[in-house]
Amino acid sequence: MRLLINENTYHVFSKSIAGFKIFNEEADYSRMLEIIRYYQKEKPLISFSEFNKSSIEKKNSCNPSLSINPTEKRVEIIAYCIMPTHLHFILKQLKTNGISTFINNIFNSYTRYFNLKHKRKGPLWEGRFKEILVKNDEYLLHLTRYLHLNPVTAYIVNNPHEWSKSSYSEYLNPNQTLVKICKFDDVLSIKPDAYKEFVEDSIQYQRDLSKIKSLILE
Repeated sequence: MRLLINENTYHVFSKSIAGFKIFNEEADYSRMLEIIRYYQKEKPLISFSEFNKSSIEKKNSCNPSLSINPTEKRVEIIAYCIMPTHLHFILKQLKTNGISTFINNIFNSYTRYFNLKHKRKGPLWEGRFKEILVKNDEYLLHLTRYLHLNPVTAYIVNNPHEWSKSSYSEYLNPNQTLVKICKFDDVLSIKPDAYKEFVEDSIQYQRDLSKIKSLILE
């Protein structure tokens, strides 16, 4: 297991086995978002599935991160994008082994949910997650754009704001009252209108780049 360094930021990503579609409907995406919020906490007292069974707590299951004190977080989520066959995160590690524990918890929890739902057995994810160190703020800013344009590059939607399974709306609406997953104001200075232009002006460029990459790989 590679040792990731506390206070460093990483691009973390993983995909399903053989490109298998593991998010098929809104309930699947919602479940993963709830799991992500829940396992940000360093030491949750119970598993998410147990937490979700409680009829009282279940009413608030979409808001578990509200009760997380910043000192209790194992990772800071700077950005994310959930795609039908894979996941992207930009994560800052706050506690030792925080990223590994966080990713393992959410992957294991979602696998149990998916396997039970589809009456299957076995792993869902293609081995250990991959990570790349984010070395500077300029790279970080461009990386957030790459994540937020993923569903557009894949031609799932035409504009990133149409994809609710990423952190793009949090970047464009920093003062929204809905529960947030990300915290980026201490590492990025985001002005929503300028950021929207920065991202959406690159839609065609990223699509073209993806086509070139595909041709090279072929």
